[in-house]
Amino acid sequence: MKITLYALFLSVVLFGCGSSEKTYKAKAFAANEDFNVFPKSKKNILTIVRTDSGASAAADRFAIQSKDTTITIDDAPNAAAKKFLLASFINTQKTAVLVQVASEAGKMAPFYIITVKDGVTEVVSLNKASKGAEDKKYTNGLEELTRSNILVNNDFFITTINSRVYPIKRQNPDERIQGKFFMYSSDKTTLVFLTANSLYQVNTATGETFNLPLPASLTSAPETLVGNIQSGYTWVVNANGTSFLKKNADDDRIVDIKEFKH
Repeated sequence: MKITLYALFLSVVLFGCGSSEKTYKAKAFAANEDFNVFPKSKKNILTIVRTDSGASAAADRFAIQSKDTTITIDDAPNAAAKKFLLASFINTQKTAVLVQVASEAGKMAPFYIITVKDGVTEVVSLNKASKGAEDKKYTNGLEELTRSNILVNNDFFITTINSRVYPIKRQNPDERIQGKFFMYSSDKTTLVFLTANSLYQVNTATGETFNLPLPASLTSAPETLVGNIQSGYTWVVNANGTSFLKKNADDDRIVDIKEFKH
């Protein structure tokens, strides 16, 4: 009798855990994408489901479901994916989730945003081809600059407060920025990247850029670089109201150390 009841219980559990699957073709990111979508029904939200639990949080794997349907991403020539090593909502409405595919490629694995708009599920790719010589060094996957500001592979800047995704204008169109995020302006719209010989700056709101060459005496001494930038450079607002870091006309102005994040 106990065996019969156990078999019945097991069959119910397995049936209850089952769900359908649906494949969605990933589309390219468009600059006017709106992810701050409010659902018309409580059913039109996404759910993050842990599928595998590892010895550490980094070993966990996740699936994304819309209602009871598990989402699979088709982005050929990449392999179809339904299991993710990273999954995080980028809005409080739970209608948009950032995912990174679980693969042996690790931090080089592709990123997508899965979103539900007016009950329709879509997949948006956050992956751009790059031929940069130092891509492996500067393809850092997801970097949380603050709790609400996210950088993805030096190509996209995400603000979860308003669910905006900004493409970051490259210094060279054929390669992702060959540098490390260094700091941003006080309004967090101008991002500064430390490259081999300059501070490449790009404003995410306007698309304006400014490349500030640095003398070898600064770049060859990383231990004093922040202090030298702090004392010798200033945020200057241009005619469009955009802030860029520039060398001081004099050395009296000191940049607040709080402005530096790395």
